[in-house]
This record gives sequence, structure tokens and C-alpha cells, in this order.
Amino acid sequence: MLFLFLQNQHKTMLSFVRKLLGLQNPAANNVSLEIEKQTAAQTQTPATKNRSLDMKKFLIAGLGNIGPAYKNTRHNIGFRVLDALAKQADLSWETVKLGDITTHKKKGRTLILLKPSTFMNLSGKAVKYWMEKENIPLENLLVVTDDLNLPFGTFRIKGKGSSGGHNGLKDIQEMLSTGKYPRFRFGISDAFSKGKQVDYVLGEWTPQEESLLITQIPKSIEAIESFALAGLDNTMNSFNG
Repeated sequence: MLFLFLQNQHKTMLSFVRKLLGLQNPAANNVSLEIEKQTAAQTQTPATKNRSLDMKKFLIAGLGNIGPAYKNTRHNIGFRVLDALAKQADLSWETVKLGDITTHKKKGRTLILLKPSTFMNLSGKAVKYWMEKENIPLENLLVVTDDLNLPFGTFRIKGKGSSGGHNGLKDIQEMLSTGKYPRFRFGISDAFSKGKQVDYVLGEWTPQEESLLITQIPKSIEAIESFALAGLDNTMNSFNG
């Protein structure tokens, strides 16, 4: 009896010391840790919760080739549209990894404008890098590029598709392992003779085309902002020619 009494007293004393020092027995400690984990999960912000994708952030990638020799070419319409958007919104470009970047804020949305510096045929490397860096979901990517198969100045905005023989789109598809990403094709027409395709797409706009771009580039900006604000379907219905 005396032994049992002393044993119980010992347990009581250990329990008292544990409480005094803020300790718990192993089972209780596990319960406490579980409660702490649940509380922490409930109080996490979206930014700290597994670095979740930001549904209000968009990557607008305008395709083109870097350097003054390509600045006014048909193939660089992606660059030109984004340059016009940046100018209209009074934004400044910053040269960073794999391209030039600027950020456009519009009604609670963040549009990251990207002009890859990888040259057209390797555009996918820059697109993939900035999507991952900024945690941007695939459906919030919009690639702006030229299209020989569309009449000059017309738009074709789609949520998925093939590369259509366009090397920039082909590389993006290979890097992302899917063709299911939104793209904005700007028609440059196919007004070239046989064997002159490269010269045509890398050629500069004619004076007549330049006069039409004055109206079509602002419309392109509207379409890009609509994509972020109104969604893909509404934008397709409003702007596809």
C-alpha cells in the first residue's frame, strides 16, 4: 500500500512539474501539435498557402524578335501591341531574365506584360519561366502573335489550338507540354509570292498597313484588357473578326 501511495505521489509530482514547465505527456503533446497545425492552416494567407496560383494575375506575352532590325516588322506585332499598351498606361519596361517586363494594374487585376528576349523560336522558355515565377495559371496566359492565315488587321482569340506552323507558338506548346493555352492571333495576311514567306514576315509594314494599324492596335489593347476583366469567352465574342 505504501508503495502504491508513493508511486501515485510521484506521478502527481511529475505531472505538476510538467505543467509548471509547460510540458505535456507525449499523447497530449501530439494532440496539441495537431491543434496548432489546424489553427495555422486556418490563418494562412493565400500567398503562404503552398504558394497557390494567383487567379487575378495574368501573363500577357507578346512575341517578336529583339533588336532594331526587327522593330517594325510584321513578325513583331506582339511586341508592338505591348509597347502601345505600356505607352498608353505610362509604364516603364525593365530588362530582366529572359525578357523585358512591365506590370499593368487594371480594376483589381494585375497584367504582367512580357516581351521575350529569346528570339521568336525559343519564346516558350521565357513564357514558362515567368508563369512559374509569378504563379500564373495556364488559363491566365495570353500569347499575342502574328498570323499569316488571317486577313490583315483581323483578330482570332482562342483558348487552345495548334501552332499553325508558327515557330513561337510551337516552342511554347513544347515547353508547356500542351496547346491548351489562350492565344491572340493578329492577322498579317499572306500577301506574298511563292518562296517569299520569310521575307514577308520579316519585312516592314507598308504605309497602307501602318495607317490601318492606327485603329487596330488600340483595339488590340482593348481585347487584352477584356481578357483579364471579362474573361476569354466574352472577349472572343466581342473581338473575333
